[in-house]
This record gives sequence, C-alpha cells and structure tokens, in this order.
Amino acid sequence: MDLKRFRPWAWPAGISLLVAAGLAFSFWPRAAEVDVAEATRAPMMTAISDDGITRVREVFVLSAPIAGKLLRVESHAGDFIEARKTVVATIEPSDPAFLDSRAQRQLGFTVSAARAARDLAKASLQGREAEQKLAARELGRARELFSKGVVSKARVDTAEASLSALDAAVATARAALRQREFEIQTAEAALISPGASAAGDRTGCCIQLRAPANGQLLRVLQENESIVMPGQPIAEVGDPSNLEIVVDLVSSEAVQVAEGDEVIISQWGGQGDLKGRVRRVEPFGQQKVSALGIEERRVNVLIDITSPRAEWARLGHGFQVEAAIVRWRGDSVLQVPVGALFRQGKDWAVYRVDANRARLTTVVAGHLNDAVAEITQGLEPGDRVILHPGESVSDGVKVVAR
Repeated sequence: MDLKRFRPWAWPAGISLLVAAGLAFSFWPRAAEVDVAEATRAPMMTAISDDGITRVREVFVLSAPIAGKLLRVESHAGDFIEARKTVVATIEPSDPAFLDSRAQRQLGFTVSAARAARDLAKASLQGREAEQKLAARELGRARELFSKGVVSKARVDTAEASLSALDAAVATARAALRQREFEIQTAEAALISPGASAAGDRTGCCIQLRAPANGQLLRVLQENESIVMPGQPIAEVGDPSNLEIVVDLVSSEAVQVAEGDEVIISQWGGQGDLKGRVRRVEPFGQQKVSALGIEERRVNVLIDITSPRAEWARLGHGFQVEAAIVRWRGDSVLQVPVGALFRQGKDWAVYRVDANRARLTTVVAGHLNDAVAEITQGLEPGDRVILHPGESVSDGVKVVAR
C-alpha cells in the first residue's frame, strides 16, 4: 500500500480525533469530592448553654449610717477581714458650711447680745447676793434679840423666810448666768469656719464601720476621703469560698430547667470542666435587650459548684464562665454530625455513601445538640454519610471522599 495516498487527509483526521477525545474527557461526569463522616455509637448529651457570672452568695454592702466625712479607706479589695473586728471605714463629723458676710455679721451681733445678757445676769446675781447677805445679818440680829426676850418668835420666823427666799433667788440668778454663758458659746460656735481646729480632739466622736462577716473585701466603692450621705454604699464584703453562678436564660429555655439538673461549667480559665447543680430557677423574669437590640424576657438560674473547692480556688466574684445545663444524656447513642442532616419535605434525610455513590436516605432523628444528632432509624453503625452536601450532590451521583 502506498502511504503517500493518505497524507492529504490523515493529519486533519488525527487532530479531529484528539479534539474529540479531549472534549469527551472534559465533559465526562466526574466523581464529586465530598466530606464524609461515619455513623458511630458514643456517649451523647443535650444541654442548654449560656454565659454565666460567678458571685458570692451572700454579699454585704457597708453603707454610711449618717451623713459625715468619710476618711480615706486604707483597706483594699482582696484583703481578708474578720467579723466585728476589722475596721473597714471611719466616718467623722463634717466641717461646718461657709458663711457669707451678712451671716457672719448677724452671728457677730448675736454673740454681742449674748455677752450683754451675760453682763445683765451677772449684775442681777450681785444684787441678789447683796440682799442675801443683808437678810443673813438681819436673821442674826433677830435671833439675838429673841434670846433676850426683846422680839417675838414671829420676827425670827419672818427673817428666816426672807433669807430662804433670797437663797433661792441667788441660785436662780446663778443659773441664769450659766445659761447666758452657754448662749455665748453657742453663738461663738456658729462662727466656726470650715477647717478650723476649734472642734478640738475628735477622739471618740467618730463612727467605725466594721466587717459584718468573715471573708474578703470584694470591692471598695468609695476609697477617697469625701462627704457621704446616709445610705451611701462604701464597700462590699463577702466570703469568696461560698460562690454561686447566675445564668440568665431566655424564659422559653428556663422553663425546661429544673432544680437538681446537672451542670457542666467550662471556659472558666482553669484545667478541665467543673461540675455544678441547679439550685434554683427564680420565679420572676426581667426584660432585657440583647446585643442585637432584641427585647427578651430573661430568667436567672442559680447554680452551685459541686467540684472540690481546691479545683476552682482562684475563681472570684464577678468572673465569667460558660454553663451547660444537661437536659438529656445517653451512654451509647448512634449519632452523626448535624452537618449531615437536611430536610426532605417534613422528614430528615442524609446522603449515605454506598459503592462510591450518594444514596438519599430518610432517617429519624432523636436528640440534637450543636455537634451531633441521634439517629433512631435509617442508619447502621459504620455507615458513611456526606457532610454539608452541596448542589453537586444528588441521589446516585458518584462521589469520592475529599
């Protein structure tokens, strides 16, 4: 055979065959790459999780019982305190208010009037004392004449009565003089200016606020020297070894929680998880606004830490933790990752891998949590399922594990 006869059309034919093979290879159905997980039996639980805040169960707030001047609080947060012995704060009387020029002049005149009244009382006392001396001499003469029989007994009685009345008048005048002296002191005290040392030694005039319980000083609300009003909080004290956790749940979740429920405490900063127990679900919900601006009804759930104190000794008042309140637990549960489930009408479904092909499989899901879902029907242990199936996956499509 003469090969030269085929040369005009051999090359175009060969090129056409190569192009056709390339197009066939490009459009030939390929296996979809997918993530695959295996249905296994393992322990599983469902829980209601939310952030919680630790707090001392019994917090005592020390408040000012009266208005006065609070001296600088020398104690600091974290200091250990002893009930009825440790002095946390001291309050002394506050300085007098400033006086304007008119008030100062008015009080000056008041002092002058008080001094004039004192002089008047002093003169009155001197007059009464002179009369008292005269009455005493008159009584002496009456008694002498009576002993000689010159005057009657009535004369002596009259002289004694006059002396007694004058004794009382002198005592009254002396009391009036003391009263005037006190009025002068009162008027002068009103003129004391702020910062003056006229008050003298204040030892014994101060009020000391002592610790009401054993524990630690949790927080100093007013540390610097200042004027405080009655009821103003100064410090908070409590026992940090007696901690509880408060979690505010949405009311629809709080109704699912019961006293005694098991709690797993994580993200608290230490090694491993801590154990806890729900002590109380408060009966009153509060209106709060979430970070997204949504109004919600929140209910406080109080949790006791049941792990040994040595494991969480460094936890303090106001620390943040994450609390998971266990609602259900199973020891050997057939489960798959929740990413494998999707809705097929009203049912749950998965794509099961069978002979490297995806098979649409309807399943019955039981309990679900954030990671896995319980499968009660439709799968067997060891079955492989596709995670997060996309548009490239459908029933019967060839797949390969990524």
